[in-house]
Amino acid sequence: MAKTKTVFYCQHCGAQHAQWLGQCSTCKSWNTIVEEIVQKQEKVAWKDESTLKSKQAAKPLKISEIDSSEDIRLNTGDAEFNQVLGGGLVPGSLTLLGGEPGVGKSTLMLQIALNLPFKTLYVSGEESQKQIKMRADRMISKTDNCFILTETNTQLIFKQIANHQPDVVVIDSIQTLHTDFIEASPGSVSQIRECTSELIKFAKETHTPILLIGHITKEGNIAGPKLLEHMVDTVLQFEGDQNFVYRILRAHKNRFGSTAELGIYEMQHNGLRQVTNPSELLLSKKEEDLSGTAIAATLEGMRPLMIEIQALVSTAVYGTPQRSTTGFPAKRLNMLLAVLEKRAGFRLGAKDVFLNITGGISVSDPAIDLAVTAAILSSNEDISLNNHICFAAEVGLAGEIRPVSRIDQRIQEAATLGFEQIMVSKYAKIAGQTHGIELIRVSKIEEMVEFLFG
Repeated sequence: MAKTKTVFYCQHCGAQHAQWLGQCSTCKSWNTIVEEIVQKQEKVAWKDESTLKSKQAAKPLKISEIDSSEDIRLNTGDAEFNQVLGGGLVPGSLTLLGGEPGVGKSTLMLQIALNLPFKTLYVSGEESQKQIKMRADRMISKTDNCFILTETNTQLIFKQIANHQPDVVVIDSIQTLHTDFIEASPGSVSQIRECTSELIKFAKETHTPILLIGHITKEGNIAGPKLLEHMVDTVLQFEGDQNFVYRILRAHKNRFGSTAELGIYEMQHNGLRQVTNPSELLLSKKEEDLSGTAIAATLEGMRPLMIEIQALVSTAVYGTPQRSTTGFPAKRLNMLLAVLEKRAGFRLGAKDVFLNITGGISVSDPAIDLAVTAAILSSNEDISLNNHICFAAEVGLAGEIRPVSRIDQRIQEAATLGFEQIMVSKYAKIAGQTHGIELIRVSKIEEMVEFLFG
């Protein structure tokens, strides 16, 4: 008879305790420890032992003897998804995708599964086959190699995998799976950890890439133990607002590429459309010159973007002036307002300041500081800026204009979109060509004010 025992797990970090505690001794979280019944059984491999190759003990190798050639990546057919992953899917890798409910995680994974030129198995534990079919009918499918399976038991899933031999497996979602080896409910700490371990073993032995969809908590973290993010190879975050049509795909962890890459999609009735040139979509189309707007040249990973900064400065009605930002750090806005007050002599302490980055995206690049200050001063003076000028520089506490990294890419993107002038730091080192765009070099905030407003 199988041996049964009771253990206590922390839902936040996955630490195991011998008894219940009010506070986890590992992550110091309160009221996160739950009791679970674990039934030990003899584990069976994901396929018959007769089909498994004989295992050999790993041997140490000299570092010069290790093959350092890059693995052949699988092209997903989605340029944005490939870019975030670092070039495509790596055989034997586990990729975890998280995001808010309704942001489009299942739509993105189903769209990729329908466009993969390989045999794909889409496993859903949340929707029926008819529901998935209705969604797939709205999308453009390039291949007919996608198989749909509605199952939550990992042992039964592995049987179907052994029968169909797919090249790529998609799981929607990891919180709905359960294994017979653990006596616990689906979504619990032990179930998520054990199911992920089985999937990792399968992926590494067969070199099959697996895409996992993960739920998130109300704090915005992926549900389950933090150990889950350490076990997988890549952690992606799908961000977006229901009030905007744009979705942003970021990599929080990537063992096979950079975590600074960014993918942008537009939600449409027939699925997610790849946005290959987001700068044109993030810039407003206006016929009249309006005050309080400035264009900044920023970078997201390896991709240069031109974004529009909107500012509104008005007299405070109440005693305490308001400082409100959307898509920009509020503390950095307060710092820039203090610099304008101290170094440039503008009295903004008694005025409300509202700042917005169009398109619903969030940017933390310090290179947009100069554009933010220009938009604020434009609204304060009620003078519109030239539509053909953009900004790429950081503002220091002393009012100095500091250079930013990879200025050549920013200049090239600005020239491609038709800008005639770009304001940069006097000390910026430009190695490449200016692409016909005029460089305006400034060293202090006073020089920027003098050039724009006379």
